[in-house]
Order: sequence, then C-alpha cells, then structure tokens
Amino acid sequence: MTDIDLASLVRNIPDFPLPGIQFKDITTLIGHGPAFSKVIDTLAARYQHTPIDAVVGVESRGFIFSAPLALRLGVGLVPVRKPGKLPAETYQVEYELEYGTNTLEIHRDALTPGSRVVLVDDLLATGGTVGAASRLIELAGGQVVELAFVIELTFLGGREKLAGYPIYSLIQY
Repeated sequence: MTDIDLASLVRNIPDFPLPGIQFKDITTLIGHGPAFSKVIDTLAARYQHTPIDAVVGVESRGFIFSAPLALRLGVGLVPVRKPGKLPAETYQVEYELEYGTNTLEIHRDALTPGSRVVLVDDLLATGGTVGAASRLIELAGGQVVELAFVIELTFLGGREKLAGYPIYSLIQY
C-alpha cells in the first residue's frame, strides 16, 4: 500500500469553478480505498506520539479527513463551519477571498483553554480559510500544533501567509 502515488489519484478539472482555475478534485483519491487509507495512516502516524487534545476539521472537505484521523488518534473532532450551521454560541471570523469575503464559526465551548489541536483541511491554497480557522481555534482557547493538508498549491503562497504555524502537506503542486 505504501507505494501508492497519491498525486496520480487527484483529478484536475480545468475551468472549475471559474474560468482559468485548475480544480484539484479529491473525489478520485477518496474513492480509492487503499489511497484514502494511506492518507489517514500517514496523518495518524505523524501525530500518534504528539500530545493532541482534538482534531479540528474545516467545512466541508476537511471533515472527510479530520473525522477518521480524530477517531484513529482517539481524540475528539471539532468542526469549523460556515455561519448558521452550529447550534450553540459561536466565535465568528470574517476573512478575505480573492473575490470577496467569507465567514467561519466555531462553538465557544468547543475547546478547553490550552487544548492542543491539529487543524485538517483537504487543500492549502492562499491560506485565507485556514488562517481564519486558526484564529477561531485561538479565540476558543486552543493552541494549533500543526496545520495538515492533503494537497498544497505552493505557487499560491498560502504557506507564507501562515508563517506562524507549522504546516504539513502530503502532496505539493
């Protein structure tokens, strides 16, 4: 199983969702059982000896990877969601996109002060979404141990914008 080339299972979709964008489609990777398992095994091995109190997943594709990772590590899963999706009191952060703004939320009681977390998402592009999610974790009292991604689009400079955080990615383009 370790000889699976994960990058070869990521499908490129030209001009989606807008003209000029080359979308990295993970459905072909997660649809391949051994490859999906390799992603979770690799992440679990990375964090198995690191003191982690929770895994934070970013809506929505981040949930695909954060949930099995939290289960494997034996820790809780904390969702970061779009506005209006969480039923209790939340912290909210608005952030800039190339074409406007967006907002993310986390429950105010999702983390205890000092909780050590790994934040997981499918893809690191410009860093806006994950930067906002990291701020939410800190507002809720948590400490980001590392930001973990299946894919990193290095040419978009997200890593540089998140320079204060350790970053790990399995596939780089």
